[in-house]
Amino acid sequence: MHILLLASAFNSLTQRAHAELRDRGHTVAVELALPGSPLPETVRRHAPELVVAPMLRTAIPQEVWTAHTCLVVHPGPVGDRGPSSLDWAIHEGVDRWGVTVLQADGEMDAGDVWASVPCRVPPVSKSELYRGEIADAALKALMLAVERFAGGTYVPVRQPASGTTDAGPGTRPYLDQSVRRIDWAADSTEAVLRRLRAADSQPGVLDTLLGDEWYLHGGHPENVLRGRPGELLATRAGALCRATRDGAVWIRELRARRGPGQPPTFRLPAVRALGDRLPPLPEHPLPPLPEAAPGAWTDIRYREDGNVGFLSFSFPGGAMSTEQCRRLLDAYREACTRPTSVLVLGGERDFFSNGIHLNVIEAADDPAAESWANINAIDDLVEAVLTTTDRLVVAAVAGNAAAGGVMLALAADELWCRSGAVLNPHYRLLGLYGSEYWTYTLPRRVGAATADRLLREALPVSSAGALRLGLVDRVVDCGPDAFAREVAGLAARLASLPATAARITAKKTELDRLEAATPLAGFRERELARMRRTFDDPDAAYHALRRSFVHKERPAGTPPHLASAAVAQDAPVPTAAAVTGTAHHGVPSRPNG
Repeated sequence: MHILLLASAFNSLTQRAHAELRDRGHTVAVELALPGSPLPETVRRHAPELVVAPMLRTAIPQEVWTAHTCLVVHPGPVGDRGPSSLDWAIHEGVDRWGVTVLQADGEMDAGDVWASVPCRVPPVSKSELYRGEIADAALKALMLAVERFAGGTYVPVRQPASGTTDAGPGTRPYLDQSVRRIDWAADSTEAVLRRLRAADSQPGVLDTLLGDEWYLHGGHPENVLRGRPGELLATRAGALCRATRDGAVWIRELRARRGPGQPPTFRLPAVRALGDRLPPLPEHPLPPLPEAAPGAWTDIRYREDGNVGFLSFSFPGGAMSTEQCRRLLDAYREACTRPTSVLVLGGERDFFSNGIHLNVIEAADDPAAESWANINAIDDLVEAVLTTTDRLVVAAVAGNAAAGGVMLALAADELWCRSGAVLNPHYRLLGLYGSEYWTYTLPRRVGAATADRLLREALPVSSAGALRLGLVDRVVDCGPDAFAREVAGLAARLASLPATAARITAKKTELDRLEAATPLAGFRERELARMRRTFDDPDAAYHALRRSFVHKERPAGTPPHLASAAVAQDAPVPTAAAVTGTAHHGVPSRPNG
């Protein structure tokens, strides 16, 4: 079928729907529902057989839903309605939720139901839940609904009337700051964490800190430090520790409240955001080696199990600043001193990496200089992975990855990817040539022609599509919570294989051959020469595109590469055996996204 995706933004769920619908043989185009855009005329021009709205904050015009079947993905169970579905679920501490695919009609979230899939709600942030359990349930429900529509015989089920029902809580209002507010003197640590998690990544929790108003983003429990409720206790890896009534929490990012007539503000690491306003506080680092204390929060962690080392990291939004890249490189080098034969690099769930930290770059006194420092820092990390010859390195991609984050993963000997992950192996939408040794690793993986196409098309790739292309070596078909456990078992098996020792020996021989013929330094030098010219040119598109991205400026229209119908993938979806076999070598229907 020819399917049109209507979305408020090309967010993670819309990208995954785009990629997985193409995997199933459909042609897919995207149109952004922007203020003033003539949606009825636009939809007629596309002449779709089906309209799908994976993440739409506005109502579909009657002229559209009366002429076309329009399937809307709502991040709530049947009977749930309203603009803050996930926010309320986390705020109230539910442990089960769901996703419903319904048909658009004259009342928001009230149309007939084409599919509904339940899911768990683990104690994670809204954005992490949305990209994980909610996205898995949404894609399962959406593919079932599309299959039912294509069959032509399914009759969708009418929803119950608005109001609380056994199936769902009914219609609820937007969850505003009056409800999100934290009372540091009265709220327990658990209550504070629920409020912070329910507001991540938007809109944050509005609070007063050091005399100014800030939106707080990110929340993790602290198990040792204590103080007066509301008191700032310590810093760690750019985060702030703040005391609650019965404990303390780590707040990773802050966003200043926008003043009248001022430009939009954006999130920054909490210590970086406060700058000179922050009083002297003790830094409480937790070195990844030896393993950090169980239950203690840290963004980089190391553990060992037999001959396998696991170096995990988790950075907000997948962005890696100069400082974060350098700390991760230090941890990587230390991990390489351990007596292991396999080193697993990656997070346990959610983002792997999205490359350089555009927000930190934008906030720098000299964004060009910070861009240069950041790209060199991530290149240093990639180089360390590429030149590791005394063990096998596995990149474990639990969640989405983009740009330099994909290229970091490609530096490993094997790339294992969770089935729900989406990869964006391109740079051009930010006006960049790219670095991270991509001119070596990407063509080596997929061939020069496919590498050129991926960079030129700038479209998301599903995990199954990446496996077909050779971009990844293994797809691990599991939920977000099971990925770390599954990877641990696979890594232990890899370490025990008799062939692993021979592969490690061959790595040194292959690197020596490469250095004699086409040294790695040459790839880096050529890439960085292009990047330096871009950074140093104040008129380069990168600077305007970066500012637009950071400030979340609304585009003037749908980007042409999305509006054009993307052809279906010509290869079949891999079978279960192909997905789990031995590796070969070589945001929601309303504003909850």
